[in-house]
Amino acid sequence: MASKPLPTRSTFIDKSVVPGDVILDLSKLTDQTIKLGGGLHQDHDAITVVKAGILRFSKPNKYWIESSHKRYIPTVGDTVLGIVVDTRADNFFVDIKGPMVAFLPVLAFEGGTRRNIPKFEVGTLIYARVVKANTGMNPELSCMDASGKAAEFGLIKDGYMFESSTGLSRMLLSSPTCPVLEGLGKKLAFEIAVGLNGRVWVNAEHQSTIILVANAIMNSESLTPVQQKIMVERLLDRVN
Repeated sequence: MASKPLPTRSTFIDKSVVPGDVILDLSKLTDQTIKLGGGLHQDHDAITVVKAGILRFSKPNKYWIESSHKRYIPTVGDTVLGIVVDTRADNFFVDIKGPMVAFLPVLAFEGGTRRNIPKFEVGTLIYARVVKANTGMNPELSCMDASGKAAEFGLIKDGYMFESSTGLSRMLLSSPTCPVLEGLGKKLAFEIAVGLNGRVWVNAEHQSTIILVANAIMNSESLTPVQQKIMVERLLDRVN
């Protein structure tokens, strides 16, 4: 009995896959070198899925599985949207949806001194960067970039913050810009901050714009790039 041919390289891109799926046959790509990201495993000439999610591809040659998790595992360098849950003399304690509450030193701000400590109340939304993340320890945050500048970090005011999966957050921060944000940005004026911990903040001059952008983003997670583009065009047609 003849064996079924392994899938070609484009069969599963931007589609849901589960462990055991064979997404690539290396014997057909003898002149190419590929890079494998998380969720994939090489078994002889077959590249198989070991973690459920959506197969993604970026030029020239990288494949990985994008998984959507509600629980966030902090990693150094991640940008996160956190909610202040407690304040102490030396630290703010911040919920970042991780296994443990994170802490933000009161001096971890550009030009931070004891004389100009920010006054954050419980419930304040902040955009920060993870600078320490060790298993079994509270992650440490900073509101400065690697050069010590505030950049985009700090207090987030007004707007609307909503929860998402970590997979959706990563898609929104991907390069090149994902179709949903690219399409919305061509027609609408809005601000957005995306935390890799599964939180998204949107602000705009009009409440109707905030609602439209938030709904488009939340509806985009299970869509392919082409479907995202079509969805955005239809949404914008309704408001024009």
